[in-house]
Amino acid sequence: MTLATGIGSHPGEDATAYAEAVRVVLGELSDDHGLPYVPELPGRGAGASMTGRAVAAATDLAFDLQPAGWRLTDREGVDQRRARSLLAQDLDQVEEQGQGYVGPYKTQVTGPWTLAATVERPRGDRVLADHGARRDLAQALAEGVRRHLADLRRRLPGVDRWVVQLDEPVLASVLEGRVPTASGFGRHRVVQPPEASAALGWVAEAIAAEGAETWVHSCAPGTPLDLVRGAGVQGLLVDPAVLSPGDHDDLAAALEAGGPVALGVVPTRDPATAPTEASLTESVLRWLDMVGLEPGPGLVVSPGCGLTGATSGWARQALALAAATARHLDGG
Repeated sequence: MTLATGIGSHPGEDATAYAEAVRVVLGELSDDHGLPYVPELPGRGAGASMTGRAVAAATDLAFDLQPAGWRLTDREGVDQRRARSLLAQDLDQVEEQGQGYVGPYKTQVTGPWTLAATVERPRGDRVLADHGARRDLAQALAEGVRRHLADLRRRLPGVDRWVVQLDEPVLASVLEGRVPTASGFGRHRVVQPPEASAALGWVAEAIAAEGAETWVHSCAPGTPLDLVRGAGVQGLLVDPAVLSPGDHDDLAAALEAGGPVALGVVPTRDPATAPTEASLTESVLRWLDMVGLEPGPGLVVSPGCGLTGATSGWARQALALAAATARHLDGG
């Protein structure tokens, strides 16, 4: 069955907007073709950003917030406590509105390499610069995600399929040595594929230990889909518009093997002219025809990236269009 989902982020800057985002997700994605998810509202501040969510979930490591962003420290700072409190409040809202829900559900967290490229070491520069620090960060993230999943299972006992989406928009830059140093005059050294795969694998293993699936999302060009799949990741979420010819082949192989593969065909910002269900269905069918496949199990329809920059009206419409497209692809 073809599913519809979103990437995670929504517009809004307060608790009221968060409650509305949860209502939108559950309202548009609760039928047989839907994969609802835990929304994120980066507009609420650093503690609600992609990195802030990971900081809130990570265990055994302490962070504080500096002008340059999140930084590893010796003891937990007030901003990390606030990030954890905000996450708990948001999950309270998900739990309240999700009472009685039965079906699949998705949550999102920053992947180990994007996290290493955005968090600073205690004495400056990114964790990416220190082999031991990036290993410790990835392992702390793995344990934190495991506990996060256990908490979600308790809150939503009717969920029969859990998916954890690792957001890795910086992975390609990490592997190609394109992440700038703190000074901006240099670049961090290339991370070799075996190390990149190992860190992804630690997180994927922790997710699997909780009986959940790992999907990786990136709407950045050059993301190594073959490496990601080789790390124990089951699902891929991509924007077909940024794929290279080789990427299309890797994505087709993943779908042919059973997926899941999410095609980000729905615009993430309010378009001048909104696409129709028919036009989105046709775009997916054209892609499938190009790679020689038919609609089938494992196919997922989504926006190309997060909906942070959209209006609240378009965020709702984007999910509705994704769901309608999934139904059309299944002949509905």
